[in-house]
Amino acid sequence: MKIRVGTRGSNLALIQTNWAIDRLKEKFPEVEFEVKIIKTKGDKILHLSLDKIGDKGLFVKEIESQLLEGEIDLAVHSMKDMPAEVVEGLKFAAVPKREDPRDVIILREGLNSFDELPIGATIGTGSKRRKYQLLRKRPDLNIVPIRGNIETRISKIESENLDGIVLAASGVLRADLEDKITEYLPVDLMIPAPAQGALALEIRENDVVLEKMIDAIKDEISQIQTDAERSYLAGIDGSCHIPMGAYCEVDGAKLTITGIFGDEDGEKITVASLEGNRDNPKELGSNLAKLVLKKHREE
Repeated sequence: MKIRVGTRGSNLALIQTNWAIDRLKEKFPEVEFEVKIIKTKGDKILHLSLDKIGDKGLFVKEIESQLLEGEIDLAVHSMKDMPAEVVEGLKFAAVPKREDPRDVIILREGLNSFDELPIGATIGTGSKRRKYQLLRKRPDLNIVPIRGNIETRISKIESENLDGIVLAASGVLRADLEDKITEYLPVDLMIPAPAQGALALEIRENDVVLEKMIDAIKDEISQIQTDAERSYLAGIDGSCHIPMGAYCEVDGAKLTITGIFGDEDGEKITVASLEGNRDNPKELGSNLAKLVLKKHREE
């Protein structure tokens, strides 16, 4: 049996794809895997910030087209890049173990923590979610847009004279660049993107064989968190045009989900939390979205 796996061509995308393939090979050593690199719109347009060139799906549509057409059998994405609605004819298989969902800050030499940032420090990020959460904590910061892969963004600290940049911990850890991290940002300072750190293993809706194989590498906690956070995303109808994030904490049978939502220019930011039972993560995420939207309208 041969499985053709589609992915973007960035270093991180290939690391993530090979990680997923390795987990599957551990369970199914007799299966052959072939990786196919597919260029997406988000890979081709690098001179504009993400919210200027489209919506969620910038890094996935071309890959999904090939999956629907049978050119590949499995697509590996970062779950946080995926739109709330899954394309007709496709589905997400089980979620394998999630990497650290937090964001990290990488600072220039001489700075050792977020609290050490001087007044008016310049921080690079392409995310409105990160930008407006940083400004909530430190309104004096100068936030500038940056794009590119992890290594490119880290190099911009020096080449663009930045005091630091904010990235997803998961990407930095998977790229084996943990030594570059200055500080992990706590969730109460920086709520992550929904499902940040989780992988989306996407298959055709009727592919029962592959679905059962991927079930063998499912991580229960990661699945619960992803279900709750993506349900919040769907309820908010979130895009990369608005600052929006969610994080679900699992403590035994208890879930606590925290969500953030703001308007496009970050003038009004709403944060709320809900507790619930681990049996109904999707319902909890959906209820939080309703609560946050109601609170946002009333503020």
